[in-house]
Amino acid sequence: MAREKTVVKGIVLRAVDTKESDKILTVLTPGGKLPVIAKGARGRKSRVTACTQLLAYSELTLSESRGWQYLSEGSPIQLFEGTRQDIALLSLASYFTELTEAAALENVESGEILSLLLNALYALGELKKDPALVKAVFELKLMSLIGFEPLADACACCGNPEPEDPVLDIREGVICCGRCGKGERGLEPSLPPMASTTGPAGRWPARMPLSPGALAALRRALYGEAKRLYSFSLAGPDLKKLGDAGEAYVHAMLERGFKTLDFYKGLQMQEADG
Repeated sequence: MAREKTVVKGIVLRAVDTKESDKILTVLTPGGKLPVIAKGARGRKSRVTACTQLLAYSELTLSESRGWQYLSEGSPIQLFEGTRQDIALLSLASYFTELTEAAALENVESGEILSLLLNALYALGELKKDPALVKAVFELKLMSLIGFEPLADACACCGNPEPEDPVLDIREGVICCGRCGKGERGLEPSLPPMASTTGPAGRWPARMPLSPGALAALRRALYGEAKRLYSFSLAGPDLKKLGDAGEAYVHAMLERGFKTLDFYKGLQMQEADG
């Protein structure tokens, strides 16, 4: 009896070599995260090799057997060559896929997450947007899409729509004025060390300082039109504050570190030292 086939569009978040020439893929589709077995994908004559690469966005024909999805055919839609040709961009894109894999669930509607990832990769490789800006916006918007959207429309303590000396409370997921919500001594406890596999553990204060410019960018990332997420610029201290806040917020919400992020930051340090 012939296996029933389905056709989906999805992007490869992870590819693991297995047996002699097979791969086990983690694919993000509009219907959720999906494990897929690609038989013979590493063989010289395989017709699906391009579709089984990390970052490959393709139309995939799948057949099910014993609870597993097997890749029968594939047609690449976008391989993001502009991102692949730069080691720093590729490492950042790899962080995006690892973060997405941690955030997405199987059999849970993920169309918005898929669109977010595709737009971020396009912004990096094709539009040549500032990687630091793309990273921060991606992190904040992804947390929003999986139910961890910080309340950023006003100070959560006093209600001021334009908080004075704004901070992001990454434990509570709210924006506050710098003076609001502090204890008598104004102490800002640190979060536990971030799990790290390639470098020393990092620490983030529980209240990440923002600036008016960084706050405006954070609001744009959370509330802006999806197709125009990266249609603005930010630089200098404002971008640094936004980037630190986004990374700290991911750490607080998911309570884990990422090897790909460690590698990307290591490349940044080498470039700065060189």
